[in-house]
Parts: sequence; C-alpha cells; structure tokens
Amino acid sequence: MKIAYLSTFYPFRGGIAQFNALLTEALRAEGHEVKAFTFSRQYPKMLFPGKTQMVSENDDAIKIGAERILDTANPLNWGKTARTIRKFEPDLLIMKYWMSYFGPSLGSVAKRLKKDCKIITVLDNVIPHEKKFYDMPATRYFLKQNHAFISMSKSVEADLLSILPDVKSVFSPHPVYNHFGMRISKEEACRQLNIPSNKKTVLFFGFIRKYKGLDNLINSFSMLDDSYQLLIAGESYSDFDEYQRLIDGNSNENIHPHIRYIDDNEVPAFFSAAEVLVLPYKSATQSGISGIALHFRLPQIVSNVGGLVEYVEHEKTGLIIENLTPENLAEGLKRYFDNNLKEKFESNIEEISDKYSWETLARTIVELSESLETKTR
Repeated sequence: MKIAYLSTFYPFRGGIAQFNALLTEALRAEGHEVKAFTFSRQYPKMLFPGKTQMVSENDDAIKIGAERILDTANPLNWGKTARTIRKFEPDLLIMKYWMSYFGPSLGSVAKRLKKDCKIITVLDNVIPHEKKFYDMPATRYFLKQNHAFISMSKSVEADLLSILPDVKSVFSPHPVYNHFGMRISKEEACRQLNIPSNKKTVLFFGFIRKYKGLDNLINSFSMLDDSYQLLIAGESYSDFDEYQRLIDGNSNENIHPHIRYIDDNEVPAFFSAAEVLVLPYKSATQSGISGIALHFRLPQIVSNVGGLVEYVEHEKTGLIIENLTPENLAEGLKRYFDNNLKEKFESNIEEISDKYSWETLARTIVELSESLETKTR
C-alpha cells in the first residue's frame, strides 16, 4: 500500500513528531511504501508558547526525511500541498490531530484529496483542554473531511462520536515509546541530575500546562517528610512563577525543577532516577508520557480523568487517584512507598507492555483502511 503521512516530523521536536516517526517506521516494516509530509511552518511564532519548535543539536530525534510542504498559516499554500501529495498517488492519507488550530489547514488538504484516497486520522484530542472560541467550528470542519479515525483513548472516541455519531472509529491505545535506550542505575541517574540518590524520588515529566495539575503535586509535598523529593522536568507553557511561589512555600529543598525542553538523550536519566511517575492531571485524553513510563517499566500514579486510567491497572501497574487533591496525592505516595509497591508493579508492567506496540497500531490502521469502501481516482 502507498501511504502518505501528513503531520509533524523532524526537524520539528516533541512527542507527536516522535510518535509519527515511530509509526512510519512500523508501517514501512510491514512492507508499505510510506512518504512523510510535514510543515514548512507549523505554528506562527506568536502562537507558539515554547522557546523553539525545532530539535536541538543534542536531540537524538528520528530523522524520517519528511518533505516540508504545509504552511498552516497560509491558505494559499493548502491547495499546493494537496497537489504535491496527489502526485505521490497514495492509497491512504494518514494525519494526526491534536489541536483545533490545525483544523482549517489539514481539513482543506483532506477535502481536496478525499476522492482520490482513503483518509484516516489518529486522534489525540477532539475537544481541547484549553478551550478557544474557534475550537468546535475548526474541529467539525476537519473531522468531516475524513473517512475514519483511530482514537488514542476511549474518552477521545466518545468526544468524536458526540460530534459525528455514525463515523467509523477504532480505539487503539498509545504505543510504548521504545527509542530512548535502556534504563540506567538510580545512582548514576541522580549523579547526572545532581540530586540525592537516597530519597524517594517522584517524577513529573512533560510540557507544563495548567490542566496538568502540577500545583496540586507541589502542594502535596508540604504533607510529606524529608525522605521524599520531586523531580520536575519539562518546558513551561505558562508562567512558571506561580509554581515557583508554591515551591518556595513548600519543601523547596526537596523539589528540583528542570524547566526546559528535555532532549531525547536526557530522558533516560529522569526516568531512571525516579521510582514513580505522577500524572496529576485535572483533565486529560491520554498522555504520551505514559508510553515513556511503560518503556522504562516505571509505575505511575494518575488522576482518574480521561484516558489516563487506560494505561494503569489499579493495584497492579500503578495507582489511580479518584479525587484529585494535594492530600490524596500525598496519601497515594505514602501508600506506594510504605508498601514497597514498585517491585510488584514493575513485574506486572513487564507482562502487559507488549500489547502497546507500534506494530499493533500500524496493523490496526491498515485493517481499518482495508475495511473502507474503495476510493477511485
């Protein structure tokens, strides 16, 4: 099968670019001819909350070799993008959707191609966490240009079906990110990060946004003793000063912020230093961070929102917090460490992680495509 894949790829950075690269490799391994297309401009600078959209010199990103073609901010470019993809004569166009900003550009390309090939989108989000006035019109327009969808969580699939009740959708969980290399010893990881190795180390990892509940996790540390430490790693997409004030008012000597984008080659140190990953999200669909944790066999403590709980089996691979408060987070952490649950959960993660594979996702997409009515050029 000839597959065109339009989304973010190297030299753009981040988990979604990594996701697309790994899925492309899996599709190629299954014998399909896949051509990657990406953005000439992903976001206008004024709309991007981080420092840079591009990988750094030290980032071990997967270089797929995507053709940079789509300017999301220039409608005059969208027809040209569709014509360029059409020349490849794909049987299937795959896209990834995670933000309503991309609805007009990706939707316009899809609209021009949907009579030429099948179109399937992998959905991270349908209804955004941080809502804007244009979300629903942009999202509705985009969704209607597709033939079918892969939903990364059941909550996302429910959101999709609330808008398009009769659309074809298949749920397929987020695969394990398996390109970060091996876990290293806790002692070596802590040495690299310049933190004590004799404390109970809790990790918060990923872009920092208000809906992710970092404030509750920081506040929980006022209820924990000096044997605990919190490792915060990720670039802040809002003013970090409000979190710094919370840190200063709590056990600040036991809270270690690394407020910057974490390059791929640094990831093993953070996940190896930690004994548990905490995702205290106030709202969620799913999280690629869970896919990293599964790779490193790191148990998780998560709030009971969205699709987070689909990656954690309560009392088997992690703990689920039913009512998100600093007090409940603190109690969950005490229970985890006081009962030495890490070893038990790690062995259980080993047993289930194979079901979250890129090969499974690749085959699911191909099977979904084959189930659709044939498109004629």
